[in-house]
Amino acid sequence: MRLLLMSDTHLPKRAKKLPEPLLDEIPRADVVVHAGDWVDTDTLDLLESRSHRLLAVYGNNDGPALRDRLPEVARAELGGLRFGVVHETGPAQGREKRCAERFPDLDVLVFGHSHIPWDTTAPTGLRLLNPGSPTDRRRQPHCTYMTAAVGDGRLSEVALHRLPPR
Repeated sequence: MRLLLMSDTHLPKRAKKLPEPLLDEIPRADVVVHAGDWVDTDTLDLLESRSHRLLAVYGNNDGPALRDRLPEVARAELGGLRFGVVHETGPAQGREKRCAERFPDLDVLVFGHSHIPWDTTAPTGLRLLNPGSPTDRRRQPHCTYMTAAVGDGRLSEVALHRLPPR
């Protein structure tokens, strides 16, 4: 099963549209994961219409229209692993311990908010992934997203993809 992970799209404030390389990945993914801060419902509509399956949450910049359609935390079993998605996880320091305590029933947690790519594993085995942002790099050198594969209870081929400058 192929996964496409993104967060913090902030459309149309940070960009007018999603980058073409990211849009090209949507039909290749079995599951598209979005960890919040959409800002507009048009992007949600787009991903819902183009994705085989969408697993998504709202973020702190998402208003009532998005909060009516999306949960704060989403969970799904994918390829034999228990996934969770949430927008905010708090400061980087202590993140693994804090998330492992908050989500003891998960194998993988996808999060956003910081726009900073992240890939670590808590001592409990919880894998934490932040794909960064495909539209707002902030202090990062590149806009980014992630892909991964999952099957037989294993997460593999986790890759961070850099997007060309706009």
